[in-house]
Amino acid sequence: MSADKKTITFSIVVPVYNEVEILPELYHRVSGVMDDLGEPWELVIVDDGSSDGSTEGIRALAEKDKRVRPVIFARNFGHQIAITAGLDYARGQATVIMDADLQDPPEVIPELVDRWREGYEVVHGVRTYREGETPFKKFTAALFYRLINCITDIDIPLDVGDFRLLDRKAIDTINSMRERHRFLRGMAAWIGFRQVGVSYQRAARTVGKTKYPFSKMLRLALNAVTGFSYFPLQIATYFGFVCAGLSVLAIPLVILLRLIGNQAFFGQATTLIAVLFLGGVQLISLGILGEYVGRIYDEVKGRPLYIVREAPDADKIELEK
Repeated sequence: MSADKKTITFSIVVPVYNEVEILPELYHRVSGVMDDLGEPWELVIVDDGSSDGSTEGIRALAEKDKRVRPVIFARNFGHQIAITAGLDYARGQATVIMDADLQDPPEVIPELVDRWREGYEVVHGVRTYREGETPFKKFTAALFYRLINCITDIDIPLDVGDFRLLDRKAIDTINSMRERHRFLRGMAAWIGFRQVGVSYQRAARTVGKTKYPFSKMLRLALNAVTGFSYFPLQIATYFGFVCAGLSVLAIPLVILLRLIGNQAFFGQATTLIAVLFLGGVQLISLGILGEYVGRIYDEVKGRPLYIVREAPDADKIELEK
């Protein structure tokens, strides 16, 4: 695909993991919306180590339409890394990130583009309604977004996922941040620039099943907290001060009760409870510290974020910024 310096290209980045059934509908809806915009566009599909035939389906789409640019991973590296690879290969002045399950409707893209044309560098989709999700999922999602804003150093918009449009300046900034444990929603908020939200209703998944079970959501939340906050480390410090304060208060009280002959503090039960409590606090503190140390260890190894088996020409088109 060629473009001169005055050409505006829209890139659509879609991470895919075992979504073979929905690929034709994904291409049909995205291509219909983008063709109506009347601007050159490309669809960057990142295959995150699929094993259900999605790889062959992506190749077939690329054969059918050269605007489809497949990036095939050597193995599964995870959703956030797949999005990162898509941003690395995206050539557009504006890039839209969306999931393959079509819960974030491509028909919202023109609204994102309109706000981008008004001068906003980051336009995120704000979910006003989440169709087909359990009350537990809705509650935990709402709780997560509100807690993360309380304990992190950045202001992440409420009820916002990865569905967003990024200007080329924002993409280049995020691409320069090569941390391994990525939380792109937080990174997009951290970089600043002019940001605005576009409200939409999130649809229910029509085929397949979610690739984000509770365990992965918990890991994503942990990445969000440890990537943007020292709060867990501060909790360990608070535990230490609380335990020390209780000890200072308890020592004279125990001595007094012993002197007056109170039987409550004789025997080993009290000592055992105190030891177990302090041991638990110490283990929790070590676990929190270990999470941060482990992430430092991952960073200093300097391994690449991902390995591709197949990818389009990595040369970037020089676009007018």
